[in-house]
Amino acid sequence: MSLEQFALQTLNGLTFGALLFLLASGFTLVYGLMRIVNLAHGALYLVGGYVAVVVMARTGSFPLAVASGILAGAVLGLAIERLLLRRVSGQELPEVLLTVGIAIVIGDLCLAVFGGKAELLPVPAELTGATRLGSVMYPTYRLVVMVVAVVVGAGLYLGLQRTRLGARIRAGVDDREMASAMGVGIDRLFVIMFALGAGLAGLAGAIGAGLLTMRPGADLDILLYALVVVIVGGLGSIPGAALGAIVIGLIDAYSKTWFPEFATFAVFAPMALILVVRPTGLLGRAT
Repeated sequence: MSLEQFALQTLNGLTFGALLFLLASGFTLVYGLMRIVNLAHGALYLVGGYVAVVVMARTGSFPLAVASGILAGAVLGLAIERLLLRRVSGQELPEVLLTVGIAIVIGDLCLAVFGGKAELLPVPAELTGATRLGSVMYPTYRLVVMVVAVVVGAGLYLGLQRTRLGARIRAGVDDREMASAMGVGIDRLFVIMFALGAGLAGLAGAIGAGLLTMRPGADLDILLYALVVVIVGGLGSIPGAALGAIVIGLIDAYSKTWFPEFATFAVFAPMALILVVRPTGLLGRAT
């Protein structure tokens, strides 16, 4: 493999890792605050992508399509939390089973509405070209996906670490009862963060619809990768999700190029190894 090919596969891995981070960050954010393993997160990704495709077809506005995908994910996630998950709050197995059921229902509804045809979100003309990076020409839209992931990651990290809202969130994570006693509106805070996490899934779907395709089963495929990311990086850790996304994205790109017959094994093997050596993940902490 030449140096240019290696650089190209590295960029492909970072692009896929950026998309995984957008999805995994919302998942790990919700788990870190609410201890909910939301297996319907991939379904929110699917809805966000399909809504973005529809809005783009109707309006021709890419920013509006992406914004609509985010809003669709946030609103649907909020409805799931308010109407369903709240009824089994604190019960881990019912929560997991409920979110699995929700994911199946949403997937089937999307199949009924949109059919089995793969849908691709058209990107603006200014993002369809290629940008030169040294000796490599790389699609501009893929670079934009990486930039979006970096901006979102920096915003989440700074928001959690440097703002008053972030301090309240961290207090709620460390000791919910004490934070409530000190006047922090934990319930309202949890609703906001669940909607934010769901909105990030919608953003991943909208962005991913222009990078991959929206089709039945795409939610399960990318959710499996996102779960590997959060397990490798550490459940509840935004920096861990970023690190895990980079690791898994690069492994996926390299393995599919060098030994495609072992690509799936190469992605899931690090997860198994880390679960044995460090169950909390690379940057996770014991709860």
